[in-house]
Amino acid sequence: MTDTVVLTARALLLDMDGTLVDSHAVVERIWRRWSDRHGLDADEVMKVVHGRQGYASMALLLPDRPMEQNHAENARMLAEETADVEGVVPIPGAPEFLASLRGLPHALVTSADVALSTARMGAAGLELPEVRITAESVGASKPDPEGFLKGAAELGIAPADCIVFEDSGAGIAAGRAAGMRVVGVGPQAGFHRADVVVRDLREVRVEGLEGGGIRLRVG
Repeated sequence: MTDTVVLTARALLLDMDGTLVDSHAVVERIWRRWSDRHGLDADEVMKVVHGRQGYASMALLLPDRPMEQNHAENARMLAEETADVEGVVPIPGAPEFLASLRGLPHALVTSADVALSTARMGAAGLELPEVRITAESVGASKPDPEGFLKGAAELGIAPADCIVFEDSGAGIAAGRAAGMRVVGVGPQAGFHRADVVVRDLREVRVEGLEGGGIRLRVG
C-alpha cells in the first residue's frame, strides 16, 4: 500500500504467529508430517491451520473423529512445536514495533499456549507483552472472538476502542466479530476483510497521545 492511514485507539491486541513472529517453517514441518500420518493433502491442510488452535483445525479436517482425540493429539503436537524453533524469526519491524508500545496498553492474543508462545517469542528475540491471552485462557479458538474480548477486558478497554493486528483469516474474523478494527499483516491478510493491510510491521508507526490514546500511522 502507498497511502498512509491514520487510526486512533486506546489499546492494541496482537496476534503472534505471522504477525509478530515468522514461524512458517516450523508450522509447515509439523502440519505436513501430521497430514502424512492421516493420509490428507498437506496443501489443503495448510489452508486450514493458520490462526486456529490445533484441536480446532483437526476438528475441521477430521470431522468424524472424537474431540477428545483431537485434544490429546494437539497436546503432543504443542510439545513438538515448542521444542522446534529452527527458522523462527521476527516479522520485519516487530522488534521496533513492540519497543514503541512500551508504556501503552497492549496485549498478546495468541492461539498458542504459554510454553509455545514463550518459546517462539524468545527464539525471535521479542519482548513478551505483560498481558497475554493464550490457549489456556479461552474455551473457544479463533475465529471465535473470545480471546480478543478477554484481552480488551484484561486491559480495561472497550472492544470498540481496540485495534487488532492479525495475519490469518480466522484471526481477522475473530477481531471483526469482537467489534474491533483490524490491521492485517502480510500478503494473505488482504484476502480477509481487514480494515487496512500492511506488508509487515515496518509500515506501522506508533505514537502515544495525552490521556492514554494511541495514534497509528499505517502505510
